[in-house]
Amino acid sequence: MRAAAILGLGSSAHDLRPFQEAAGVEWEIGLPASREQLDAILIFGGDGTVHRHLGSLVKLELPVLVVPAGSGNDFARALGLLGVSDSLAAWRKFVAGQSVARSVDLGTINPLTTPASVLPGTLAAERKYFSCAAGVGLDGEIARRANTLPRWMRAHGGYALSLPGALIGFQPFNLGLSASSTTNADAPNAQNEQRVVAAVFANTPYYGGGMKIAPRAQMDDGELDVCLIREISKRKLLGVFPSVYFGKHLGLREVEYFSASSVRIETDRPLDVYADGEYVTRTPIELGVEPKALKIIAPSFHSL
Repeated sequence: MRAAAILGLGSSAHDLRPFQEAAGVEWEIGLPASREQLDAILIFGGDGTVHRHLGSLVKLELPVLVVPAGSGNDFARALGLLGVSDSLAAWRKFVAGQSVARSVDLGTINPLTTPASVLPGTLAAERKYFSCAAGVGLDGEIARRANTLPRWMRAHGGYALSLPGALIGFQPFNLGLSASSTTNADAPNAQNEQRVVAAVFANTPYYGGGMKIAPRAQMDDGELDVCLIREISKRKLLGVFPSVYFGKHLGLREVEYFSASSVRIETDRPLDVYADGEYVTRTPIELGVEPKALKIIAPSFHSL
């Protein structure tokens, strides 16, 4: 068996050593140029590291094992990999032939052009993949601020710590949204413009370092879970924010929640779009799902 190891920021060959103890595996370091003579890829890092390599990982079509070693590990958490020991156990079973890789969905983002000379819906750039969630509005501002924090602080509540500062000066925005679904009859085919604070499009239940923003999300259903937070007072938002960690926010009257296989959004002003904690593009965008896009090695994946 041959395997490649991708070492994200803060990881080193030292972190790889426990995985090299499995007999009969030849190793190479770095993203492989092709899948020839390779059986698996291990990626050491958090959601940002996984995010930056998704396009290449999809093309390689090799089983991927995530070793959580970042400031945010929501994708690994959703896969049942809560620590390095979980990844090591999953790897040993895979090498021993006691488990097989399974396929999960990925979210997609298509940036759209806006100049009048370009036809509506024309793609402005190549589509981007995301593993956990994409967000627009307050979510993007929080992610931007969290990314400026020291790494150790990001790993210990950086998203929550960035909320108060993000609220200062932030104003709700008008969101135009249309959605369709192959399985959910309740998904809005068209929706009038509404005033919202944030819009999140989730492939996994978790984002932001363990917040259960989309408690009903599944990674193998061909759908994104959409969570819209309508205009809400800043004081109330601060008060109810902790409920997101437990998925209890869905009961708020300001929250709308549904699933869809494709979504198009436009905003009254260009807003940053962040996915997996990383900047991707600006609105308007189309979001979708690439079913079974990534093969993963894991003991289980989140399914409700």
